[in-house]
Amino acid sequence: MSGGVDSSVAAALLVERGLEVVGMTMRLYDARDQPRRGRGGTCCSPAEVDLAQRACEQLGIPHYVVDEQRRFQRAVIDDFAREYAAGRTPNPCARCNEHVKFGPLLERARALGATYMATGHYARVEDGALLRGVDPAKDQSYFLFAMGKDTLAKVRFPLGEWTKDRVRAYAQERGMPNWDAPDSQELCFVPDGDHGAVVERRAEALGLDVGALAQGEVVDEDGQSLGAHNGIHRVTVGQRRGLGLSSPRPRYVLRVLPDERKVVVGDAEALARRSLDVEDFRRLDDLEQGASIRCHVQIRHRSPAQAATLRVEGSRATVEFDAPVRAVAPGQAAVAFAGDRVLGGGWIAGSR
Repeated sequence: MSGGVDSSVAAALLVERGLEVVGMTMRLYDARDQPRRGRGGTCCSPAEVDLAQRACEQLGIPHYVVDEQRRFQRAVIDDFAREYAAGRTPNPCARCNEHVKFGPLLERARALGATYMATGHYARVEDGALLRGVDPAKDQSYFLFAMGKDTLAKVRFPLGEWTKDRVRAYAQERGMPNWDAPDSQELCFVPDGDHGAVVERRAEALGLDVGALAQGEVVDEDGQSLGAHNGIHRVTVGQRRGLGLSSPRPRYVLRVLPDERKVVVGDAEALARRSLDVEDFRRLDDLEQGASIRCHVQIRHRSPAQAATLRVEGSRATVEFDAPVRAVAPGQAAVAFAGDRVLGGGWIAGSR
């Protein structure tokens, strides 16, 4: 229970079904210096913990705060910093689900004697399969591909059939303390939106050379220098704004070259890719080795899945799109769907 309305309503629905429910809030990083401003982009400040506790009190269920700061630092924040320093674009929400929420938290739930763990994610589980949530604007199945089948069998998503408007109306009708709390808009550990500062703060501990990160050229596809960048850890493929370039036409980040500390830019058309390589692919369905599987593949959150052919070989996969897609960023997740069903997913290693 993060303190937001979604997880609180999920708990309320389970209580209504007559189940024995225990609320758990994870403390993922030290947010004590953040203002007590209520829900609004963070998940660990005193305000959010207080909202979760108040919701549990109203529901008449126990509430526990569990400290996962060390694990979150190692598996999510440090991975985030290393990936950006390597010229990739990380996906910390998927990493958190993989390494923190649907692993350690499930173990804690079992230690309390729970049969299942439930969250406020907008997704569904039916007959052992992970499905999209029915609200397309809130569907979060893209972030859940790395859960694994064993974990999937022990997880429930009470809001999978709900829309966000219905969730808020239900919470308001019940007089829940967070019924009108705004949705989180930023990464929980980057509340000010400056992800580059996070990389720089962790640089020394991780052995990253911030001086090297912060120096380098912006060049066109022919290698012609167009200016200087503020750090390869501050750009991502497809980015247009914030490059500090003076150009008569829009320029987009095409590639990040960490060894040369260069950022390559070009026209929008140069962002198009027909295929991509995926590493550390996780199967959530029985996929035949090496077979050509027709599906739709999603390469970014809030980006529609595109028709493609998927081939899986061991822990690696290739994706061939029917039509070119834009801004394929290494480090992001590529998730395959058959209709609403999640077939599996992995991390983008490269594209062509």
